[in-house]
Amino acid sequence: MRTTTLGSTGPAVSALGLGLMGMSDLYGPADRDESIATVHAALDAGVTLLDTGDFYGMGANELLLRDALRGRDRDDVVVSVKFGGLRGPDGAWLGYDTRPVAVKNFAAYSLRRLGTDHIDVYRPARLDPAVPIEETVGAIAELIQAGYVRHVGLSEVGAETLRRAAAVHPIADLQIEYSLLSRGIEAEVLPTARELGIGVTAYGVLSRGLLSGHWRPDRELPAGDFRATGPRFQAGNLEHNLALVEALRGVAEQKGATVAQVAIAWVAAQGSDIVPLVGARTRARLTESLGATGLTLDADDLARIERAVPAGAAAGNRYADYAYAHLDSER
Repeated sequence: MRTTTLGSTGPAVSALGLGLMGMSDLYGPADRDESIATVHAALDAGVTLLDTGDFYGMGANELLLRDALRGRDRDDVVVSVKFGGLRGPDGAWLGYDTRPVAVKNFAAYSLRRLGTDHIDVYRPARLDPAVPIEETVGAIAELIQAGYVRHVGLSEVGAETLRRAAAVHPIADLQIEYSLLSRGIEAEVLPTARELGIGVTAYGVLSRGLLSGHWRPDRELPAGDFRATGPRFQAGNLEHNLALVEALRGVAEQKGATVAQVAIAWVAAQGSDIVPLVGARTRARLTESLGATGLTLDADDLARIERAVPAGAAAGNRYADYAYAHLDSER
């Protein structure tokens, strides 16, 4: 698998990353043994970028990653950790805390749960409107100076916040949703990141399963699956969005690929500074996603994809309205 770098200051990583969130939280029950086996399969295939969050399963995801990396060379992987999300005992979302003292507290717990002496990319999961981004980035910079963190990352912030943050310390990477159904970053955020030498790790490349090619309109979601409240999965919107997927399926069949592979390859084709994160929870889905790394899309392919799924074609926002209180980027 080819490698790239996270921006002009970040580490070298594989051209595809693995997001572990769904292995512990938000998508219903997951098989822990299969999750660990999937991480192992990703590592064996050359994936080096692993993304987690300290609030995914209230620490369970970091513990899972610790166990998955046991016996592996720590220096062979790049671990990205998001912090700041506050959860209640029932899993309820209580907001975000990115005060400098909280940054260091969260880092201490993550280091212990991960069983490592450093975090490669450390990033606030969302903007905390009560804390200037300069203070948060400054605290991460102090962790870098102390040797506990290697690089500063950000997540779901807009162009102005990127500029303010980069004025404090070099930012290696911006993690943000980017897919055929979510292209809002193209107007301002992506050009600004490129101007500042900031890489992009794109999550949601399959739009939470909509672009997987496997979603059925009658699919019943298990308890705890947050897609049940997702606007794009609601009646009316869902049928419209799945019609876009069927149009994309025609392009995929012409390429001898799956819908998911074309969707992932499209994100990768938008620039060598963009690394798609896939959220595969099983080895079978991982194998399908890895097939995208060998798929080349030429100008004609990209034009056909654009006709099948034009920019702005998705019905419904990315999240329910309540989630935008801490989003500094587009809907």
